[in-house]
Amino acid sequence: MTTPALPLKLSSSRPAATPETAGIRSWLRILHRVNPVLSWTGWLQVALLVVALLLLPYDTRLVTGAPVWLKPIKFCLSVAAYVWTLGWLLADLPALAQRAVRHISWTVAGCMLIEIACIFTQAARGTTSHYNAATPLDAGIFSLMGVAIMVNTVATAAAVYLAWRYRPYGPAGYVWGVRLGLLLFLVGSVVGGMMISQNQHTVGAPDGGPGLPGLGWSTRAGDLRIAHFLGMHALQVVPLLGWWLSRRLPRRAALLAWLGALIYAALVALLFAQALQGQPVVKW
Repeated sequence: MTTPALPLKLSSSRPAATPETAGIRSWLRILHRVNPVLSWTGWLQVALLVVALLLLPYDTRLVTGAPVWLKPIKFCLSVAAYVWTLGWLLADLPALAQRAVRHISWTVAGCMLIEIACIFTQAARGTTSHYNAATPLDAGIFSLMGVAIMVNTVATAAAVYLAWRYRPYGPAGYVWGVRLGLLLFLVGSVVGGMMISQNQHTVGAPDGGPGLPGLGWSTRAGDLRIAHFLGMHALQVVPLLGWWLSRRLPRRAALLAWLGALIYAALVALLFAQALQGQPVVKW
């Protein structure tokens, strides 16, 4: 199965729609056709996002200094972006790989449903979901999340293998963008594993305290979430870079995609090292 990566011409039966709206609708229709499992998983995140947004102004409880429903909101957005992007990229693999893609899709969907269910459960209870072993229930929920993320990381590694074993559909710059983006995403997952191993994401101070508005990244100490965030979103940034380069500079797109991915990886490594030294990215 092959689907053109980011179609250049997207049509809509509703002439009143803007090109951007028509493009998004077409993208979502294609995604649902080629990978309904990850498509529906993403739509569930959208539904849960609406629930969390509705609860946010009425539930004034704070968890580690932030509104209790802020974390579910951020995770719904992150998981939706992850599963929709992964579904799109894996659809560009040839037919020989699609049976394995289906197994990966079901595994990722199951892991993400467990993750978001645990986060919502703990938010409803008014406590933190990560690094929480205050009670046997809290410890059990956090352990379940850890197992789900570990399995998801193995599934991601399988996706990386498929992208390097089989050539994705598209020009060379986009192909390398997909491969390198998946690889950097896997690196970002490893950074997340380090946060779990030290039982917190802040280095040099307890979790919580002053942070960047909306993001919560510490402005007083090192914060591993920044490198983790950038590493995870390489899944979107690097393939888009490869696609854009293929359109603008087709002869040099592959080389420039590699260069862009290396610069991106260096930035992730720099932010990771800075966090380990207990230094905030912005100090207030």
